[in-house]
Amino acid sequence: MEETRPLCVNAVVNLTDRTVDFIETPEEIIRHFVGGRGLNMYYLYKYLKPQADPLSPDNVLILGTGILTGTLAPNTGRHSVTCKSPESGIIGDSNIGGFLGPEMRFAGIDRLIILGKADRPVYLYLEDGKIEIRDASDYWGLLCSETEAKFHYELGSDVEVQSIGPAGENLVRFACTRYGVKNAAGRCGTGAVWGSKNLKAVVARGNQGLPVADPQGMIDKYIELRDYLKESKVINVLGRVGTPLLYDVSNYLGAIRTHNSQQTVFFDTLNAEEVHKHVEKMIGCYGCVVHCRHRNTLGGEGPEYTTEVLLGANIGVADTGKMIDLNNIVNDLGLDVSSTGTYLAWAIELFEKGYLNEETAGRTLRFGDYDMAKKLIYDIAYRKGLGDTLAEGSRLVQIFGPETADFLIAIKGLPQSDPHDVRYLKGFALGIATSSRGADHLRSRPTLEILDLPVPFTTQLYGEAVDPNPTSYDSKSTVVHFSETIYAVVDCMGICKFVCHGFNSPRNLNYDHFSELTKLATGLEFSKEDLRQVGRRVIDQERLINYQEKGITRKDDTLPARYFDEPMPSARAKGSHIDREGFNKMLDEYYTLAGWDRDGMLPRERIEELNRLRDLTGN
Repeated sequence: MEETRPLCVNAVVNLTDRTVDFIETPEEIIRHFVGGRGLNMYYLYKYLKPQADPLSPDNVLILGTGILTGTLAPNTGRHSVTCKSPESGIIGDSNIGGFLGPEMRFAGIDRLIILGKADRPVYLYLEDGKIEIRDASDYWGLLCSETEAKFHYELGSDVEVQSIGPAGENLVRFACTRYGVKNAAGRCGTGAVWGSKNLKAVVARGNQGLPVADPQGMIDKYIELRDYLKESKVINVLGRVGTPLLYDVSNYLGAIRTHNSQQTVFFDTLNAEEVHKHVEKMIGCYGCVVHCRHRNTLGGEGPEYTTEVLLGANIGVADTGKMIDLNNIVNDLGLDVSSTGTYLAWAIELFEKGYLNEETAGRTLRFGDYDMAKKLIYDIAYRKGLGDTLAEGSRLVQIFGPETADFLIAIKGLPQSDPHDVRYLKGFALGIATSSRGADHLRSRPTLEILDLPVPFTTQLYGEAVDPNPTSYDSKSTVVHFSETIYAVVDCMGICKFVCHGFNSPRNLNYDHFSELTKLATGLEFSKEDLRQVGRRVIDQERLINYQEKGITRKDDTLPARYFDEPMPSARAKGSHIDREGFNKMLDEYYTLAGWDRDGMLPRERIEELNRLRDLTGN
């Protein structure tokens, strides 16, 4: 090593007492959880008081970098933001790119464990092993773009900033945190937890660098992997048009969530080439070889495929420019685009079905009404009128009636993030049903299932033959089990999923690459099986926390009734739905692969192991 530095330095920040304590993560714990999402879950389980109110000082907020974040390994600009979700009541965990994670490490901090609540707005300032709790009164009320600009003006252009907008300050249960105005820790309402703690931002300036075990080996490996990844066709396409490339494929299938999943085909005005007409240039995160982020001509960043559908097709807005405008507004207010688009569409259907009317809604709600959607988005962020009601998210099922959950496209209290309608894609359906944070595709997304690939190819991808037919229920548990395991490891590494095995291509970075990169960076050796076991341990830890907080079992690993009971209406996917018997068969097989019992419960031995590991470190 060029210099001595602990493998993992954590800062425990108590906002109530205004104290900062530094603790190191023992090597044994690193070997079991690695970093990023894994260590975040370890410390969440350790510090979270069971049944804590997510918006109370008892909630724990954790920003944790991966073991490779900020190194020369490709696409290592990511870190995880973790807490108990105010939206779902189970784990709240989101992964974000940009430059804040690397800058934290350059400032000598691998993880922030934030406790309590400040008595007034504050921000955390990190620089070279020191943390200051500073007054943020002058920043409170600013949009995300305004917050970043003000910090850069007052502290210098070399600081990196992650912040909340008005939605987080006003405790909207699906508020997010942002790096810049596009990168988001988007899911689970993490921004509302920042707001509940009076935490406006985390600002980092690092001058320490990041020592590695084998500097020259790391440089050589980076050059090798950079050139290797640039040969990938899908990475090259992502670098040209970004994630909107997926819109055409899904629309052709008839699998686009449209009008709250009542329809499944929408206009070509939102396809990749139309969106690209509004793109100023493509940009990337730290160490990125893809550059999938759009800087649009309307003054913001994006849209992603998710935004195209959830603020376009799902609410009926077909005009490309208007959809991008809604994207920019949601980003700047600090709202989760997936939840916002889902709740807007649900509210319109509530209006159509008579659960809302002009008197209770304050306006007519209809699909395709851009002006209505824009006004309602602002009202949600600032908690005005109907927006104040919708800001409570999935909890509104208790108000409107349990039957309204049948057409709220959400699972475990979290709206579906994926723009795909999963009735056609059985592996996707199982994945979002079993995802630890709710209806979310980034926990187990079996992307390549959509292509109906030949068996030799799926064998190369998953390590065994699986049925390539996306409408089949056979062997889809294998696909989901494989995907969620490697994605958990990716999140522990601090690497972007776009360059990882199985997410878009079988050629990208895999367990062997992760092992080699980790050894070059830290000197720690992990075998392929070691890393697989880390992935499974992280997933089991999340399951245990979810059971502790909300009694999550088999009954919760399900889908909205619409997906079971209403066949898809259009195109190739017409007639597709989820058969309950087929779904339960997939679920049984998934539990067997996970090592859980038929009700989705962890074995006693695993619970004892996780409790033993928790007790190895002091508070």
